Amino acid sequence: MWATDMNCMGATSGDGRIFSQRSHRFIESAGWRILLGMEKGQKKDNSPPQSFLEALKRSSLMFLSITPILVGVIGLVGLMQTYVTPEMLTAFFSGNPMLDTLTGTLAAAAASGHAMMSYIIGGELLEKGISLYAVTAFILSWVTLGFVHLPAEAEILGLRFTIYRNVLAFSGTVLIALATVLTMEVLT
Repeated sequence: MWATDMNCMGATSGDGRIFSQRSHRFIESAGWRILLGMEKGQKKDNSPPQSFLEALKRSSLMFLSITPILVGVIGLVGLMQTYVTPEMLTAFFSGNPMLDTLTGTLAAAAASGHAMMSYIIGGELLEKGISLYAVTAFILSWVTLGFVHLPAEAEILGLRFTIYRNVLAFSGTVLIALATVLTMEVLT
């Protein structure tokens, strides 16, 4: 059953198709209307594609629409990796397992990047005497959390989903880090 007015997913067009308010605002910009071959006021077509070429055109347009967001995220991640060094991260840890786990989670979420980098930085942190709790949380949250790309994630996937995913990822990271290290201590 389709809603006839504004709802959490967006508004319905005259023929019952749902389109998001955000994508409607985006489509309303003059340049994209011309690219899509739409007249002013015409609604975005959300019907399933009828051919491969139509699907390719739609997916290409979707990629083009998120390209500025992706470029911004890549730039911010690059800046964070350049200016946040392992020595700076080492200064945040105290030796308390719970506090180090939370610190490792937040530090990696602020300086997110490629997974391979987390292993290298994690190894350097272990060599500097940082606890396994902190390093495990750091490696887990390096990829699963990321404050830098929150705006892009919220724009593409929606704010509600982004909040739920990040809260669950944060709590899961802390619990998994604690459980992993405790399991390692029991087994050794």
